[in-house]
Amino acid sequence: MKKSLLAIVLLIVMGCKKQPELLKISGPVFGTSFSVQYFDLDGRDYNKQFDSLFTIINKSMSNYQADSDISKINRNEAVTVDQHFKNVFEGSKQIYRETEGVLDPTIGRLVNGWNFGSEHTKTALDSAKVDSLMRYVGLNRVGIKNNKVIKSKEAFIDFNSIAKGYGVDVIADFLESKSIKNYIVDIGGELRAKGINLKKNKGWTVGIENPNFDGSQSYDKTIVLSNQAMATSGTYRKFKIDKNGNRYAHIINTKTGYPTKTNILGVSVITNTCMLADGYATAFQAMGLQKLDYFLAKHPELKVYVIFEGDNGELESKAFNGFKTN
Repeated sequence: MKKSLLAIVLLIVMGCKKQPELLKISGPVFGTSFSVQYFDLDGRDYNKQFDSLFTIINKSMSNYQADSDISKINRNEAVTVDQHFKNVFEGSKQIYRETEGVLDPTIGRLVNGWNFGSEHTKTALDSAKVDSLMRYVGLNRVGIKNNKVIKSKEAFIDFNSIAKGYGVDVIADFLESKSIKNYIVDIGGELRAKGINLKKNKGWTVGIENPNFDGSQSYDKTIVLSNQAMATSGTYRKFKIDKNGNRYAHIINTKTGYPTKTNILGVSVITNTCMLADGYATAFQAMGLQKLDYFLAKHPELKVYVIFEGDNGELESKAFNGFKTN
């Protein structure tokens, strides 16, 4: 009789076990929006902490804030950079070396010159101006010593191609510091996920955005993320069309100083950190399919999905290194 009562009590206790609560926090950030979903037994709301972290990252690396560290550095003011700046600088250096300069944050003046960046110009760039600005491009000529950036006075640094992904990592690392084991962080389509969606008992399902030039959003393909980060770079939102109808990407070719002409419309990259996924996605957009094929054969740790225009103008796609869509 006692054993039966004990079994009943245990069943009641097990049945009353507290379940993790799904919390959703979202809002504007970095000129786009963010969304964080996570499961927590105690239902802790980290909205204020997220805002504080976003403020710190902006203060360090936003070219859109005149009082940020990076803006002061670009004005050649004395600045002691923080660990966030150093992390993104080192991540940029890694991709710069591996891609032989296809990703280069010192292309900033040309990004602005073509009106794709934080500063706008009313004067159209000509070949002489492009050649003049290209003299100051080269991340290999920039360094950090004793927390100070060493660069030429004319060099202009722009981390926009990688900093958003880094922001995802900062939020994800914060959640992990709070022992959150199941979450997904999304900033403007850059993602990092851990564990599973407990309500659906599977990894986090996300969409691969179709390259719609009319500004609409739609998804034909999805992928399940778990313990991974994914970033996507697309030419279908920011681009220029010349008088002959040729479309040029917002990504500046770091070898020529001109907007990239490419048939690649979207690149999604999966790897361990969103910072690296973000930076690689930008580089691969400018690299072109042939060079990308060669590069990824040497980097099996990077899973990549590319949407591009075929020779007949039809949309085609190609997956590399085991990138699987549904």
